[in-house]
Amino acid sequence: MPHAREIQLQIRGTPEHEFGHAENGGGSKQAADHGRRSAGGSVWWWLMVMFDMLVMLCGQTIATLLGRLYYNSGGNSKWMASLMQSGGSPLLAILLLFTPPHSAGAGTQPPASKMIPIYVGIGILIGLDNLMYSYALQYLPVSTFALVAATQLAFNSITSRLINKQRFTAHIANSVVVLTFSAALLGVGSSSDGTSSNLPHGKYTLGFILTLSASAILALNLSLFEVTFEKVVRTRTFRWVLRVQMYTNVVASMVAVCGLFASGEWRTIPGEMAAFKEGRARYVATLVGMAVSWQAMAVASMRLIARVSSLFANVTGTVALPLVPVFAVILFGDKMTGIKAIAMLMAVWGFLSYMYQHYLDDRRVAMTKEGAIECRACAARAGGEAVLHV
Repeated sequence: MPHAREIQLQIRGTPEHEFGHAENGGGSKQAADHGRRSAGGSVWWWLMVMFDMLVMLCGQTIATLLGRLYYNSGGNSKWMASLMQSGGSPLLAILLLFTPPHSAGAGTQPPASKMIPIYVGIGILIGLDNLMYSYALQYLPVSTFALVAATQLAFNSITSRLINKQRFTAHIANSVVVLTFSAALLGVGSSSDGTSSNLPHGKYTLGFILTLSASAILALNLSLFEVTFEKVVRTRTFRWVLRVQMYTNVVASMVAVCGLFASGEWRTIPGEMAAFKEGRARYVATLVGMAVSWQAMAVASMRLIARVSSLFANVTGTVALPLVPVFAVILFGDKMTGIKAIAMLMAVWGFLSYMYQHYLDDRRVAMTKEGAIECRACAARAGGEAVLHV
């Protein structure tokens, strides 16, 4: 599911000067920090950040709800739903055209022989992830789907530890445990969900398992993206974020197109369009809305990475997960049972615990840098005093 997806590139500690207008990656860290503080004092800067947050939250929420509407109104093609999750990637080419090219000081670019296998490998994983989410969204109420998808933070903690060597602290462990119990609570409480009784036997369980599996693959993709930027690309410019995102999604779209034709589902599309409850025009509008919403969410996520940090963008994307069940109750009549309410609170608690650990890490890094600056200042002052004494 690209909400994430693209979205959620966990490039920890990305300096702001490496994105956006400073494509060449030049400038000192102190200058970048000063620029960020200066920008932070601007009312216009904060308005733009709030706008990007709103677009990201709306894009992810609308795309998920439109996916549920597609199935509720007569849509049945999982491959078509999968294609819409990455099929809007050509829109990123427009942004790429307006992004300044790499300058001579940006360093050597990785050879195509290294990047093509990465694009293909991660793209195939994204395509598989999209298909799993498409099946899961048909078999689960959208409120349950969104809550179970919140386990991606727990899976991401594990993959970050194994692949990115991230520390596994008590707060992260608490997040993993709470999110796991939250998903398990929904699994054992499926009988209390009114919509699950309308599904064939075993479909609810299958949707639950597929959502968990897709969340795990998404977490793996995030860690693989991070390794790619750290070990292969070795730069984190906005242009490179666009390129990696666009090419991997093009591969995912090719996977969906191949699946659409290999499964024979393409033959059912005309009949599906004719039988769509809202009419042919609404059918097309629903699919286009899904594709545009996913890409709008992705663009807003990248803008937040450029303006603030990748962590801030990831936090914003995760905040959208508890919003979906609320709108699902209003729009689709999903039941907000006591078990769902408890699971939602547990998911929020697990999310906050996860974010609190990142907050502690950021504070530790800031204090370390401040201490280093003070030590250098003291050393310089001591050296000056020694010279005066001589």
